[in-house]
Amino acid sequence: MPAIDVEQELAALKASVQHIRDRQDILDVIVRESRGRDRHDEELTAGCYWPEGADEHGPVPFSALEYPAKANRGHAAFFAMNQHNLANHSCEIDGDTAYCETYVIGTLLSQDGLTCTMAAGRYMDQMQRRDGEWRILWRRSTVEAAIQGDASWLQTAAVKGFLKGTRDRGDLSYARPFEVGAPGARW
Repeated sequence: MPAIDVEQELAALKASVQHIRDRQDILDVIVRESRGRDRHDEELTAGCYWPEGADEHGPVPFSALEYPAKANRGHAAFFAMNQHNLANHSCEIDGDTAYCETYVIGTLLSQDGLTCTMAAGRYMDQMQRRDGEWRILWRRSTVEAAIQGDASWLQTAAVKGFLKGTRDRGDLSYARPFEVGAPGARW
């Protein structure tokens, strides 16, 4: 039986754990960025980008410094609520650079609350690690399909009293600790 090289095994294990940690840290950034936009939390969104980065949502790329405010203004101008749901995620890590593709379904409630659009697309992110921290350097976004439908169900007795999100730090997800029955925005 060949001798086990403990040092090689430990090095391989360390590399595997680092890869798993990097993937999780990268996914955490992508999730935080979506949460920041859904809550209109410019500070949270901005903290997911390197300052010289850019986000290409639509026909014109926006600098990472102006993107959080522009995204919030755009969502507020056209929609009463928005929610980004992340799905499939692939990630290629090469040292301090990572290339990611994350599928997203954006749910967008019209200003009058009568229609809802669900748009499917993808985020292609080039991430960069600096001093142990991953952030987005470049993001390109696609829109690949959409469906629009009646949202009047939200105004029915079946939904009355349910909690609903708000676009600010007053949203119930910021409360610590969570308290069942505490005040919150409701339908």
